Amino acid sequence: MKQHYVMPVGVDDFRRVREKYYYVDKTDFIRKLIDGHAAATLITRPRRFGKTLAMSMLYYFFTMKEAEWNKALFEGTKIEAAGERYMGEQGTKPVVFLSFKDIKENSMGDMLESFASLMKKVYQSFRYLLESEVLYPEDKESFQAILSGKVSKVELQYSLSNLTDYLARYHKKNVLVLIDEYDAPIQAAWDNDYYPEAINFVRNYLSSVLKSNPNLDFAVLTGVLRIAKESIFSSLNNLDVASVASGNYLDAMGFTYGEVQKMAADFEMEEKLPEIKEWYDGYDFAGQEIYNPWSVINYFQKDCCPATYWVNTSSNSILKQLLENATAAQTNELAELLHGKTVSAELMEGIIYSDISENSDALYSMLLNTGYLTMADYPDPYTGDDCTMRIPNWEIQTLFKKEVMRYLTGIGSDAKMLKKLLSSLLTGKAADFEAELSGFLCAMASFYDTGAKESFYHGLVLGLLATLMPRFEVVSNRESGYGRFDIAIFPGKNQTAGALLEFKVAESEGELAIRAKEALAQIEENAYTAEFERRGVSDVWQYGIAFCGKKCHIEAAEK
Repeated sequence: MKQHYVMPVGVDDFRRVREKYYYVDKTDFIRKLIDGHAAATLITRPRRFGKTLAMSMLYYFFTMKEAEWNKALFEGTKIEAAGERYMGEQGTKPVVFLSFKDIKENSMGDMLESFASLMKKVYQSFRYLLESEVLYPEDKESFQAILSGKVSKVELQYSLSNLTDYLARYHKKNVLVLIDEYDAPIQAAWDNDYYPEAINFVRNYLSSVLKSNPNLDFAVLTGVLRIAKESIFSSLNNLDVASVASGNYLDAMGFTYGEVQKMAADFEMEEKLPEIKEWYDGYDFAGQEIYNPWSVINYFQKDCCPATYWVNTSSNSILKQLLENATAAQTNELAELLHGKTVSAELMEGIIYSDISENSDALYSMLLNTGYLTMADYPDPYTGDDCTMRIPNWEIQTLFKKEVMRYLTGIGSDAKMLKKLLSSLLTGKAADFEAELSGFLCAMASFYDTGAKESFYHGLVLGLLATLMPRFEVVSNRESGYGRFDIAIFPGKNQTAGALLEFKVAESEGELAIRAKEALAQIEENAYTAEFERRGVSDVWQYGIAFCGKKCHIEAAEK
């Protein structure tokens, strides 16, 4: 009889998952930490990749609170099978577990209030310390101040460090500190123009705990971005970073093929493995193949219906800013990614927010860290060559079209405008196509370079055409006849007509018609339709398109 499992969609508390839901055993992460860990470890992964659940697991394993009850949560897991040496560590440490994920405020004052509220809740869970004689009167006064929520900025900066001191004295053991989504306040500060103040506060807050703290056993932090040492982890030489491109604990978050294979077997859905792989596999974390855990869980919960379950719901104005200011070359490269190509760039492992708009490679590092791209090839550590990146799977390709390309093209949420443009293009309505494309160019909020080169317009149009896939095959810069066409749209299954687009840039608006005719003539002169003929496609709309700033003119071949 088929067993019924309930998937833990949106559940990130380890106890709840173990008691009520299907669980993918990630407890080997605990063994690896016990075998050897740095004084402080930062693990960066995209949103919804299991960071909070992993941190919750660490809390329930190590915390001294309700140790016997928690022990049952690990029955039958990998860490229990690893032996007594490891299970002997269960329930042996004072643990402080806190998350910054909800600290996303509009001002520095509000951010400090959120930190004060968070620390108040944390201190409340250790109220028993107030009854202890190990705390001095001034310690109890500081403790009460945190509980009241009326503390100075300086007192708040040292509140976590002080708590580790109190706990170490009381338990006569050093403290494990777990901080989830450490970078959420920093991104909110950048979005709302109080970054310098926020970075100073968070730097002091973290440094007081992580640097030269005699009461710290070790610490684990998670986040999406690795903020450079120069801006937040200054002078912290003991930080071990495990990112999407390097480091340890590669399979601690996200699902491996073996884990997905077991899940499919448990659900008696092994025949779905190729579909799951096509949609949700493809991530490469320093050589480790990883599936998107959020999407796989939702896939099984929704009766194995493939869909775009992973949506980066976090505020990402930095990514939006980088995309809207992408260079002409980047515009073209990003559009080419949708056609299975890779992009080469220097990997920026540490993000310095204040420099992010000045470095062209920051865009690709941001797309990598946020989950839209993954590594295709790693740089040679000796030569310092650029790394190559690609879109990992069909789900992300679909989201890439909707999210990344809408920022890149400036089309926003105007889906009707895009549908009209594509419809007129594919039905030979040149006048309507020109009107829609002209209207689109005029509406572009991100258009800042009125002297844009042909490559800019090429990438822009290629991005607009991305939504045609997979119904059509959109090909760029491919040899056909006696040359290389700019863009060809080949009809897919159940489609009949294709299209050829050739671009020119005019020096002035008065030259638009002339240049468009030249582009159209080039299609015929170079026999660009040869590839269509080879594929048996006889119905091909041919367009010569000329651009000048925010203006365009289209000439179409008569049929």
